[in-house]
Amino acid sequence: MAKILLVEDEHALRELIAFNLQSAGHNVAAVDNANDALMMLEEVVPELILLDIMLPGLKGDQFLKLVRANAAYAAVPVVIISARSSDDDIVAALEAGADDYLTKPFSMKVLLAKVMVMLKRTRRSDDSAAVRYAGIVIDEEKHLVSVDGTEVSLTNKEYELLRLLVKYPRRVFTRNQLLSNVWGYDAEVYSRTVDSHISTLRKKLGPAATLIKSIAKIGYKVE
Repeated sequence: MAKILLVEDEHALRELIAFNLQSAGHNVAAVDNANDALMMLEEVVPELILLDIMLPGLKGDQFLKLVRANAAYAAVPVVIISARSSDDDIVAALEAGADDYLTKPFSMKVLLAKVMVMLKRTRRSDDSAAVRYAGIVIDEEKHLVSVDGTEVSLTNKEYELLRLLVKYPRRVFTRNQLLSNVWGYDAEVYSRTVDSHISTLRKKLGPAATLIKSIAKIGYKVE
């Protein structure tokens, strides 16, 4: 299952794509404009973005440039879904940072196949290297964490919290953002759950605990 952000202004098509992705087991957030999509990115970093080019207001190509310019989600793969089918349109999108391009109309089987391939490729890339920061090493392939060479045993949620914070050092995450990214789009837990997990995580990290900074009335960051 993957978190997928769908940006498509055509209602019927948006509903159809969302339904098929959800039927395939994915968690889908669907919006009809790029401005709302940017707001969603501030709350949840998806594993894949499906993006139409011709959108009301902020256009898809402008949105793509903003995504690629922000370190917090610059690495998220983007698949363009557009009625524009000329070679120039496709080349322009790929040069702007799109990972793939699908012209309308298309079959849902082809879309799902592209989504599966893109997710597999991205996850293999993520697993190929460890995440390191100030003595903390996160081996994503083995799902292991060590501090100054000593392995630390974490629960799944503690691991996901630490991984998110370490991947984006110095970025402040609100409690709601941490809830959304770690517990899911529809998490029905209270913010004290985040505080409790952070407290336990700090105890387990030992000397590295001081890297997790509390931001009063907002949330947390690693620095």
